[in-house]
Amino acid sequence: MTTIFDETYWNERYGNSGKIWSGNPNPQLVAEAAALDSGSVQAPKKALDVGCGEGADSVWLAGQGWQVTGVDISTVALQRAAAHSAELELPGSVAWEHHDLLGWTPPAASFDLISAQFMHLPRPDRDKLFARLAAAVVPGGTLLIVGHAPSDSAAGAHRALGADMFFTAKQIAEALDPSQWDVVVAASRPRSASGPDGETITIHDEVMRAVRLK
Repeated sequence: MTTIFDETYWNERYGNSGKIWSGNPNPQLVAEAAALDSGSVQAPKKALDVGCGEGADSVWLAGQGWQVTGVDISTVALQRAAAHSAELELPGSVAWEHHDLLGWTPPAASFDLISAQFMHLPRPDRDKLFARLAAAVVPGGTLLIVGHAPSDSAAGAHRALGADMFFTAKQIAEALDPSQWDVVVAASRPRSASGPDGETITIHDEVMRAVRLK
């Protein structure tokens, strides 16, 4: 039986348990966003957090002064994220929006940073979504996409999704028009994780960061 990852699925997953995620921002987001603030690069102002879940990445970005829009398909997750952010005094701001990413088109050329962390979809849906996200980045802005490596299953990681749901940073970078994008990072970064029997294994985060030229 094929699992349908729709709004009902995600609301049930969030609603049937306490906090699902750690509450910490994704480390690749932290590393790459920090790079945007270094040297002569001016820190962007408006960010879109795609598939924000319980909101850890959005809250972290707002804590750095960003004006963030956090988008997710699950109303339960968004309620949880909003309750968390309401307790905090943030230099920036967060607006939570409910959208099905398979059908939603963000406003064109509107965000200085768009972050999609571990957004795994069948390739036809994924390609269309990532193209819509790319079109929503302003000239000079950044598109950051991070995912699990296809090779993680061979390394012993439990991946319930089919192989078609995963991608490499190089694949995502190659889909961008080189006349419109400067690919700054396209890397497979190793990190340690727990295997199915509690052993330590090495998996990889696929990290693609590109700057829109025009």
